[in-house]
Amino acid sequence: MAAATHMQRAFELARQAAGGVSPRPPVGAVLVRGARVVGEGMTHPRPGPHAEVAAIAAAGRACKGATMYVSLEPHAHQGIAPPCTDAIIAAGISRLVCPIEDPNPLVSGNGFRQLRAAGIEVAVEGSEQDRRTATEIVEGFARWVVTKRPFVTAKFAMSLDGKIATRTGDSRWIASEEARRVAHEVRAMSDAVVAGIGTVLADDPRLTARDAQGKPTGRPRLRVVVDTNANMPRSAALLKEPGAVLWAVGHDTRPSFSTPGLEVVKLPTDNVGIDLKALLARLGELDCCSVLVEGGAKLLGSLFDLGLVDKVAVFVAPAVIGGAGAPSAVGGSGAAKMADALRLERVRYRQVGADMLVIGYVRGAPFDRNPSGV
Repeated sequence: MAAATHMQRAFELARQAAGGVSPRPPVGAVLVRGARVVGEGMTHPRPGPHAEVAAIAAAGRACKGATMYVSLEPHAHQGIAPPCTDAIIAAGISRLVCPIEDPNPLVSGNGFRQLRAAGIEVAVEGSEQDRRTATEIVEGFARWVVTKRPFVTAKFAMSLDGKIATRTGDSRWIASEEARRVAHEVRAMSDAVVAGIGTVLADDPRLTARDAQGKPTGRPRLRVVVDTNANMPRSAALLKEPGAVLWAVGHDTRPSFSTPGLEVVKLPTDNVGIDLKALLARLGELDCCSVLVEGGAKLLGSLFDLGLVDKVAVFVAPAVIGGAGAPSAVGGSGAAKMADALRLERVRYRQVGADMLVIGYVRGAPFDRNPSGV
């Protein structure tokens, strides 16, 4: 198996961990001896092992003289878990291949330096695409570990003419079945999914991630409803699903009911609604590194107006809805002039069924100026 394939496997393992291990970064590790894979591992939730330690445990004595392919620099400090560098050195691994440094200021090259000092060959290498992939996998952690604010992705589906529903409010389904399946994969890699009360009342979503058979995956670990006046009904479908729900209401609001798994957080308000900066700060305190916002238009518009969106993921369906009264995807004040319109960077496109998935970044997202991290 080629070295590039080993790194791709490390990325695959890291993606499987994403959405379930914060505030740890999702990491994948593959141990190779000769031409044979002898061990694999991914980050486990606290207090479980990091990816490197899990791979070492899987390989056992076969670690000695092996090469480790890992998606992120091994951590080199004592936290809840001991340094992964110590485990790598003790296992007798001879070479480590990794595409990027850890954005954590407590690591940031120290892991590589410790391994080299112990006589281990360290190759910080990979294609430009490898570096971008590795960076994207940990982009939530990269934002949170420095600012304690989560990385925010705005996700929505719309028609070719920018509508998210018809003039009567019907919105099922704009995106294809294939696109909805991918959307569930995106949810599963997020620590929290956020929706406004308008979306909850109109669509009654569950906000869970489900697999191809429609079974819940147990992710995201937190679902959030932004509801200034506490209008969410007790009958909301999301309250009937297992998992935690955060009900963000105005500071002077008194919700009319409570239920197991539902936490009410009272936040400051402004003339638009909930103070969204305060909400993101609260999510950061809850160790949410990556947040997926799924609408509606008012909530998304406010986030864009405040400059709180880091990434955009939009499914564009080949359909024209029309109608002056049909709602669009993003509300808020918006740009007064085209020169002020938000232009995304590092944009990529992927066909998903009949739809097109467009993904792009807002300037200022982690590693903008240094995508290799080194």
